[in-house]
Amino acid sequence: MSSLFLALRDSATMLRRNLLHARRYPSLTLNLLLTPVMLLLLFVYIFGGTMSAGIGGDRSDYIAYVVPGVLLMTVGSTVVGTAVSVATDMTEGIVTRFRTMAIHRGSVIVGHVVGSVLQSVVSVVLVGAIAVAIGFRSTDATVPEWFAAFGLLVLFATALTWIAVGMGLVSPNAEAAGNNAMPLILLPLLSSAFVPVDAMPGWFRPIAEYQPFTPAIETLRGLLLGTGIGHNGWLAVVWCVGLAVLGHLWSTARFDRDPA
Repeated sequence: MSSLFLALRDSATMLRRNLLHARRYPSLTLNLLLTPVMLLLLFVYIFGGTMSAGIGGDRSDYIAYVVPGVLLMTVGSTVVGTAVSVATDMTEGIVTRFRTMAIHRGSVIVGHVVGSVLQSVVSVVLVGAIAVAIGFRSTDATVPEWFAAFGLLVLFATALTWIAVGMGLVSPNAEAAGNNAMPLILLPLLSSAFVPVDAMPGWFRPIAEYQPFTPAIETLRGLLLGTGIGHNGWLAVVWCVGLAVLGHLWSTARFDRDPA
């Protein structure tokens, strides 16, 4: 059998292992999923009447505005669990056991990455269903725009997952991994997810504008609502590709540093 076939087979085995763990112990995923859901309901039903004035509309307009940001926040929340899972594997000795077995070395990480991306997609679908239930509609989006929006979510999830894997590998324990990955949840709060960048104070605006979540949110918002995307589309792709490459190099270098 070729080395490529063996790598794919071992990666599929590791993927199945991670998905079984997620199914047997869903509490971490559910706890992380509660954060974007609670923020969605909070900003729509508690602050929605006030916040909608900032975009010149009513509560229904604000629902349309806030949902794309919450969907990407869902991705950030979900991959925190990946950092915790990787750190747990590293500290509990299971990776050391894998190293003694005749399996492809990189399949351990690949299994985590693919499993995390799949969990992110499922989480986004669940949060999206809640958004539709409370009034979100995307009637102006065409079929190609829906596919592009889905592709952006998958690409963004892949990029953040590789970063989360690196955070898990460098963390001494699961608790530290969760703390190290917290910026993936906090960064959306400092973006255009809930208020337009133009409405922010001048000193704070660069923080919101020059970070990966804002162009991705604006691109997803444009695709789902039929509004202009401008330069945000290529900026989002550049951020995603750059973070994915950086996370991959960081993760593989850190993983390979340990003795075989």
